[in-house]
Amino acid sequence: MPASEGGIAARVAEERKLAGLTQQQLAQRSNVSTSLLRKVEQGTVPASPAFVSATARALGVGVAELLEQPYERTTRSEQRIHATIPPLRRELAAYTLPPDDVRPRSLDQLAAAVADASTLRHAVNLDQLGAELPGLLAELRAATYQHDGHNREAIYGLLAEAYAAAGQVAWKLGYTDLSSLTTERIEWAAARSGDELAAAAADFYRAGELISAAEWKGALRFLDDARHRISDRVHGDDEPGLAMHGVLHLKSGLAAARAGDAPTADAHLSEAHDTARWVRPGSDHYRLAFDRDSVNIWSVGLAVERCDGTEAVKRADGVTFGPTAPRERVGHHWIDLARGYLLHGDRDRSIATLQRAKATAPQQTRYHPMVHETIRTLARAQRKSDPIARLAAWAGVREA
Repeated sequence: MPASEGGIAARVAEERKLAGLTQQQLAQRSNVSTSLLRKVEQGTVPASPAFVSATARALGVGVAELLEQPYERTTRSEQRIHATIPPLRRELAAYTLPPDDVRPRSLDQLAAAVADASTLRHAVNLDQLGAELPGLLAELRAATYQHDGHNREAIYGLLAEAYAAAGQVAWKLGYTDLSSLTTERIEWAAARSGDELAAAAADFYRAGELISAAEWKGALRFLDDARHRISDRVHGDDEPGLAMHGVLHLKSGLAAARAGDAPTADAHLSEAHDTARWVRPGSDHYRLAFDRDSVNIWSVGLAVERCDGTEAVKRADGVTFGPTAPRERVGHHWIDLARGYLLHGDRDRSIATLQRAKATAPQQTRYHPMVHETIRTLARAQRKSDPIARLAAWAGVREA
């Protein structure tokens, strides 16, 4: 999608005018202040994910339309990454069909291949992951026709994990429609896996869809139900159950933060902190990477989500990462913290932190819409800044 020169600021103003709404009317429909809407349209305040979701819902457009995703491809490397999407889309469409001429590997070999795919996901190696997933998904699909009983259920569990990896490729590259489709496939496979925690992991992704659509109260109710369904797994000798319980609380914290409910967000964060005490550092059950480090990272992000940059900077002080912390998670922390520094008024540290995000997870940083928003806001405030100009050129941010 060709990017407009004004980014989200210009797109919101354009869609508002097409809808025949004043700034005050759109602000009322979006449940945001007129002052905030005006500042976003002027480009002096970055649009938060909550703002984007709420205004998209009020305007009757998709979030991707306001974000102008997928972003325009300008280099061969970008074209190569995006070329992985059509075969992935075809495989997701064919999910119930018996594949022709596909001889799947053994169950152990398939499990190892799915684990490798999840490793690529955590490393945010999108081009290699996107290239490998269609063939792997076809093998898993074929294997469901060649096994029965517990082995077949295990294959469906592997399918759910592989679909989750596919969802991250689609989401990070800006194909939100395809990401939503992968959530349906995760739910479908998890329901056939005979594993209640795989189903709970699917609930985690479904809640993400609700949150992105500004259905925050619905997401909170849905997540409460999800935790209730696994309540018998929340005890000291069931680490996978505890980890799932904890990560569902983190997702509830995100829904509450986006809704502007800081006390509820903090309550869920506190529950996650308590749960993490019983989970080994570096645990990665169902590829959701829940442990104490993860909770600390989320705590910073939740402060940013409610636009409290000062609290985000405070929470980030002393946050450390273990050697097993996924680049995906660490890179996202630097993206969030860069936003936090910008909200806090420290532009230089915001730029420096964006550089850390780029060094940690370049593909994730390059395509993240909040990185684009942060760069635009910094550029408008610091027109002659060489570092931000270089970041803008690298990320493909126009008129920054």
